[in-house]
Amino acid sequence: MGGAARLKDVAAATGFSVNTVSLALRGSPRIPEETRAQIAAEAARLNYRPNHLAKALVTQRSGSVGLILTELTNPVLTAVAQAIETELSRRGYTTLFATSNNDRDVELKMIETFMSRRADGILLFPCHHRELDHVRRLRSRGVPVVLLVAEPDAGVDAVCMDERAGAYKAVSHLIAQGHRRIAIFDAADENGNREKAEGYLKALAEAGLPADRSLMVAPPGHDVKGGYWGMEMLMARDAGATAVFAATDSLALGALRYCVKKGISVPRDLSIFGFDNIEFAEHAATALSSVNYDIGAVTKLAIERVVSLIEAKELPPPRVTQVEPDLVIRESTGPYRNG
Repeated sequence: MGGAARLKDVAAATGFSVNTVSLALRGSPRIPEETRAQIAAEAARLNYRPNHLAKALVTQRSGSVGLILTELTNPVLTAVAQAIETELSRRGYTTLFATSNNDRDVELKMIETFMSRRADGILLFPCHHRELDHVRRLRSRGVPVVLLVAEPDAGVDAVCMDERAGAYKAVSHLIAQGHRRIAIFDAADENGNREKAEGYLKALAEAGLPADRSLMVAPPGHDVKGGYWGMEMLMARDAGATAVFAATDSLALGALRYCVKKGISVPRDLSIFGFDNIEFAEHAATALSSVNYDIGAVTKLAIERVVSLIEAKELPPPRVTQVEPDLVIRESTGPYRNG
């Protein structure tokens, strides 16, 4: 057969109509599973490839979804990106990737780039969680966009972990272990992610503990180096901390590294609690207690929402879904020891 096999060639080879073949290759439940398998096998034999351009002209869709990350070095974001790409591919979508590097101007440029490429929808980790007017405008234009971090009153669709609840649970656990001088390492700025700091403060307030500025450290980044730097700052302040809550596992691993080098026993002298439950947390020299980021749940719910928006004739009212995280308690945290 000369040239690429077409839909009608598969139909002719199988004896089914073009419409039946089309439905079968799209996995339609209207076609019996045995028939779908027979048609798929014949399509593979003929090396049939769907004409996405022709399909886009008919459906007015490109079959692609844009995903914008804030950074590539964050292991949670890369794991989420991989899970999203896998699930979207399973649903027949191509994923377009971009990274804003926490720069709002770059984020705006990437959104417009995806729009020019006729992406059917956008999944977005925003640079600033409270500056979302550009996302609201996008939605008002009828663009299916789902945030992967947001407040409940964001006014746009979002699926995310309830980071405030996660931080509250972690700090409450440390308080229940007898700790009263709990430090926080959080690199978020005023426009960024303040949810973890708010959860930390809520847990302290409910326990009647003061919010001591000497226990609040803002590292110059969310990485391991930032955590090491944070411990240097905390020790220099001589604030009497017996526990550290870190806003990311990378920060917590940096704090743990400092303790190993300086002979500080974890958790006997200092308990350390991370956030995200990345793979490295479990396999650290001292296995790290952490707030679990449920990648599977967030990915599933976010993709279901963006696909439902893509397929909707008219966008429904925005909905924010927050997944409440669980704690994973390991060796890096323990009871407060006096002396």
